[in-house]
Amino acid sequence: MSTGVLETEIAGVFVVEPRVFEDSRGYFFESFSQRRFEETVGKTVFVQDNESRSSYGVVRGLHYQLPPYAQAKLVRAVRGRIWDVAVDLRRGSATFGRYVGVELTEENKRQFFIPRGFAHGFAVLSGEAIVQYKCDAYYEPQAEGGIRFDDPELAIDWRIPREEMVLSPKDLNRPGLRDAYVFDV
Repeated sequence: MSTGVLETEIAGVFVVEPRVFEDSRGYFFESFSQRRFEETVGKTVFVQDNESRSSYGVVRGLHYQLPPYAQAKLVRAVRGRIWDVAVDLRRGSATFGRYVGVELTEENKRQFFIPRGFAHGFAVLSGEAIVQYKCDAYYEPQAEGGIRFDDPELAIDWRIPREEMVLSPKDLNRPGLRDAYVFDV
């Protein structure tokens, strides 16, 4: 049960705060309800769940899927703490090229909804993090896209020092925003 859906500075991107029931035995919360999601965020049907485990300093992203395989995502940290980021790649959007970030932790149980038309990435702030995310379209390897994590035009504060970042060779060689795919939304 969601106690709230918080709007961010970028239209269509939301932080979902679940209602958590705690007692001496532990806690319970409803991590997803299609009905409640549609009532608060909008119609999105998720078809694939993904999970990753990463160590401190890992930066994954910025990733997206090219049309017609573009994906909306609902992201949460099951273990640990991450800084999760969405970059607006929608042509003509008032917030094109801007990013919004949110800290997701196993304690706050927040979820971050990122609609189609955005690049997504996260940095691991804790010793380890397990991240789960729902996608509304299946992953297609030939449709992979991305933007360089340290593009000066984006100026993303990843909340960890550059010398402590761990990135894949692929993410180190992504193009900048000016050379990235832009979504017609």
